[in-house]
Amino acid sequence: MTINRKENNGAYIYEIEGRIDTLTAPELEADIKGVADKAESLLLDFAKVEYISSAGLRVLLFAHKAMSKKGGLKLVNVGEDIMEIFEVTGFSDILSIE
Repeated sequence: MTINRKENNGAYIYEIEGRIDTLTAPELEADIKGVADKAESLLLDFAKVEYISSAGLRVLLFAHKAMSKKGGLKLVNVGEDIMEIFEVTGFSDILSIE
């Protein structure tokens, strides 16, 4: 997994590439924890995410909770396969997905 993070006036944009699984989810979680206090909002670009496991879903849940009292968490460019995982798990009802 590759993470490309940009910041613009408190808005953090993550471009994630590859798999978010048991091996890579801790890296993403640590990065998000590092900016959660100062971030006004988080946008995760899933255009190049190939797969997400339950470990990755847990990271998204953490990010959602951390940003719920701020500008929120938004996911964009979610592919069909990943969207199916979100729908089956109920995450599509919890997360803001565009």
